[in-house]
Amino acid sequence: MIVATETGGCSLSGAQPDALRAYERAMAAFQGWRGGAGEHLEQALQHAPGFVMAHVMQAYLAVSSRDPRRVRTARPILARAAALRANARERMHLAAIGAVLADDYEGARATLGELLRWQPLDALALQVVHSFDHLAGDTLGMSARVAAVLPAWSRDMPGYHAVLSMHAFGLGECGDYALAEQAARDALTLNPADARAHHAMAHVFEMSGRPDDGIRWMREHLGFWSGDTLVATHCWWHLALFHLSRGDVDGALQLYDERVRADRSAAIADLIDASALLWRARLQGASVGARWAELADAWDAYIDDGFCSFSDLHAMLAFVGAGDRARARRLERALAARQSLPTRHGQTTRQLGLPACRALMSFGLGDHATAVRLLAHLSPCADGLGGSYAQRDVLHLTLLRSIEHIRRPSRHGQRFSHSLSPGDHHESSVQSFPTGSASPRRDRVAHALAASHRRRDGRPTASRRVSTRPATSG
Repeated sequence: MIVATETGGCSLSGAQPDALRAYERAMAAFQGWRGGAGEHLEQALQHAPGFVMAHVMQAYLAVSSRDPRRVRTARPILARAAALRANARERMHLAAIGAVLADDYEGARATLGELLRWQPLDALALQVVHSFDHLAGDTLGMSARVAAVLPAWSRDMPGYHAVLSMHAFGLGECGDYALAEQAARDALTLNPADARAHHAMAHVFEMSGRPDDGIRWMREHLGFWSGDTLVATHCWWHLALFHLSRGDVDGALQLYDERVRADRSAAIADLIDASALLWRARLQGASVGARWAELADAWDAYIDDGFCSFSDLHAMLAFVGAGDRARARRLERALAARQSLPTRHGQTTRQLGLPACRALMSFGLGDHATAVRLLAHLSPCADGLGGSYAQRDVLHLTLLRSIEHIRRPSRHGQRFSHSLSPGDHHESSVQSFPTGSASPRRDRVAHALAASHRRRDGRPTASRRVSTRPATSG
């Protein structure tokens, strides 16, 4: 068996020099959120078909997705890798991939966490489990996990910039914006083209309420994040959010047309950004016209996925925004059927996905009392949807708008221009939830505000903040 050693001292089974160089190029692209990792891995496997970790990274590129079709493409990759001779570390990676394909994300995270305690310099394990923590909405775990390995790393190690970028994102999600900004800036001193670090900076500006600084930063560093990166569309989304924060709805919609939906991408990540941006613009009173219909059409293919509640939520945003009652009810019925399944998606659907989607349907119907009740109930546990605080803010903003409708109906009495009609409630829909008193009393509003897990300024509450310094400093 051919064995080589990668940066950090981790041994690699089945490698040879040309394959190792291609693998390292793939790793650099993967760490910097840049394109080309897949092509480099294909080159590595052409040189060394028995290169276990090249197969492993190929599989990780597939399973780190919210699209079940893409995730399933990892099955034959895993089968090929499992037939090869592998060392103990590589077998743990294969076990983690197998756990994901068995719908056991918790098992995958536990395996990779154990691997990092043994091999804190395993950059691939760190990056993948960081992604899984994000998908699971485990903010504290995501931050603490990176902080725990930091003492083993140093600035002279290749890939250290990516570790700092992950650290920056985790710090920001925990509300430590000053430390997050410093970590992101440190990462960029090592690699100015690290798109992940620029993304972390965007989150810092968004969450700390600094849209002018955010616009300035994103524009000044456009060349580093807007081309050949995996996060280009998402960063354009962040830039549009800064425009919305300034009340520049037209500027945000121009970015939607020219950047976010310019190529009519069918990728789930891009559709999520599009839905969230249009919904936020609509909450600010914008008329978004035919954009909703195009987006609802794009989401149609994913209604029956039964895989990711975060995706379901954003599909429902598009259907309600478009006034597409047929698709909204079709998604609701699919979720109602799946909520009892003993699967990860069944659990998140039961706890979060279905009530969140029904809240959005209620909002579209103008039933703000029900929307408030459902959204306020979700707030304390909404992290389980996955994604970032900035992304989940769409629920918080909808809750606040429903409260305003209740408190000042004369000012906010207009429904969506393409809203669902009141007769479109399905018998198993929001009306199946116990609603209590039908009158929107002020104490219900107060309860909703108290239950919300975020303040009006968009920052996590003090109870959700946590110190995430390196483990050596306690």
